[in-house]
Amino acid sequence: MKLVIHGKNIEITDAIREYVHQKIEKAVNHFQNITNEVDVHLSVARNPRINPRQAAEVTIYANGSVIRAEESSENLYASIDLVADKISRQLRKYKERRQDKKTQAQPTNEVIVTEPVVTDLIGDRTPELPEQVVRTKYFSMPPMTVAEALEQLQLVGHDFYMFRNAETGEINVVYERNHGGYGVIQPRNNNGHHHTNGKNGKVVVNLMPEKSHSR
Repeated sequence: MKLVIHGKNIEITDAIREYVHQKIEKAVNHFQNITNEVDVHLSVARNPRINPRQAAEVTIYANGSVIRAEESSENLYASIDLVADKISRQLRKYKERRQDKKTQAQPTNEVIVTEPVVTDLIGDRTPELPEQVVRTKYFSMPPMTVAEALEQLQLVGHDFYMFRNAETGEINVVYERNHGGYGVIQPRNNNGHHHTNGKNGKVVVNLMPEKSHSR
């Protein structure tokens, strides 16, 4: 298993590096057969008004899937403890889903509903963009279905997930809607038409998030 540690506004000392290895390796110890690479990002906010200031983010690449967890506190070591526990729970959830798919057919929460093409994504809000790009991420983008993209969205913990649609070959974005459920953003063709998932111009939308397994 490959473990990479990055730091922002912080020096990665031998003590910090040893602590990260100790905690993260323990957290993923039972999942090494599905874990390919672990990326740890530690950061300290320079702005004193940001509270809590010290953050730890872990991204795990597991057999084509991306699993992510992030925690922050006033103490970097405490943040590492918190994120190690969280990523362990995420890995357990991921492994249980894989086992469920192998042993039985999963019930679906997906229904087909008619969705209009959204032309205004921000409504009456004022767009606020950063003055510069502060971080760039690269990741593989194998083709997947909308259902698989929804599963990835829940694993990474973001409110959106970009993926390559297995049906159209185009880049799509699945996102969590403010009023519940999920939506899919698809590119228009030059002739003004757009691709659809499902039949008769309908978009597949998951109306309710999947419930996690209780332990």
